[in-house]
Amino acid sequence: MSDDYRFSPVNPLSAGLKGRCPRCGEGRLFSGFLETAPKCENCGLDYSFIDSADGPAVFVIFFVGVIVVGLAFFVEFTYQPPYWLHLLLWIPLILILSLGMLRPLKGLMIAQQFAHKAQEGRLQQDTDETGAGGGGT
Repeated sequence: MSDDYRFSPVNPLSAGLKGRCPRCGEGRLFSGFLETAPKCENCGLDYSFIDSADGPAVFVIFFVGVIVVGLAFFVEFTYQPPYWLHLLLWIPLILILSLGMLRPLKGLMIAQQFAHKAQEGRLQQDTDETGAGGGGT
């Protein structure tokens, strides 16, 4: 990612939510619903650095959970509908909100990962100038 600065800075929020390249803001980030493209078709950025892991799913669970549970409690305590109506209301809402939020949040996390140059954690070797590391004699 050494020549990333030949492009004007792209707002990670807008690029991520739109599913655009985090470097140029033009090329597509996704080749499928959640599958990332191998590289940007506009600037050629290699997307092999991408590792959003379970982060987007966790945020979706938190957001959708708060919304649906809050609404379900409100409806239950206000109207006291039968259980089948709860199922009819909340299962489609959970699916729509979850699927609708997953791709933009994954794009946002990838754009933030690029903007902050985040990399996979590495363990530092325990050696110093004298060669006295963590080993025994």
